[in-house]
Amino acid sequence: MSLKKFNTEELPQHIAVIMDGNGRWAQKQGKNRLLGHEAGAKAVRKTVEAAAKLGIKHLTLYAFSTENWNRPKTEVSTLMSLLVRSLRRELRRMTENNIRLSAIGSLDKLPKKVHEELVEVIEKTQSNTGTNLTLALSYGAREEIKQAIVDISRKVKNSIINVENIDETIINEHLYTQHLPDVDLLIRTSGEVRISNFLLWQIAYAELYFTDVMWPEFDEHELHQAINSYLKRERRFGKTSEQLT
Repeated sequence: MSLKKFNTEELPQHIAVIMDGNGRWAQKQGKNRLLGHEAGAKAVRKTVEAAAKLGIKHLTLYAFSTENWNRPKTEVSTLMSLLVRSLRRELRRMTENNIRLSAIGSLDKLPKKVHEELVEVIEKTQSNTGTNLTLALSYGAREEIKQAIVDISRKVKNSIINVENIDETIINEHLYTQHLPDVDLLIRTSGEVRISNFLLWQIAYAELYFTDVMWPEFDEHELHQAINSYLKRERRFGKTSEQLT
């Protein structure tokens, strides 16, 4: 199914994706789990370029969670090496597609080489004005919210913020995603139907889309399927259908 032509205003402005199923995809084909991550990197390229072509303003990918550090050391090491290679390899394509890269999470926990490569690509794409691609790396929503509470509490203690003035805007300003709007559409692949500690605050009113497709098989067609599903839904934000019309 191809995506119908809609006004840009009707498309989700911010799509977030939980990229799941690399390892299981490889195992089903009798391959090593690590080869699944290689295939997953190719799916990232296809999806990012498809989003850019549609004019999606913000795309956030859950690339590595805080819990992923608990995986076998060899797998974590391979994932980090793959990340470095992918950043180097995709810089040219990001520039050609006018994509700007950013990252959220506990980035100080990343290996030095990964962090340096990440910072370099972020700096080299900052002048791009198309899709803002955000990688969630060493990311956990509970850790993000906890850190926001700590930062706000410290400012209250130092009389920088008045406790009576704390509202959603102030909380947003202290999250990793302070430069991003709320998520409109959250996609998760591989048949799992949970959020897995991803953008818990930011998806308060997001439309959720779950697909059985494994991440390495996700492509432009699958992205179009998700967006078509989104466009068929009525987003009321607490109002009635009559109020919207």
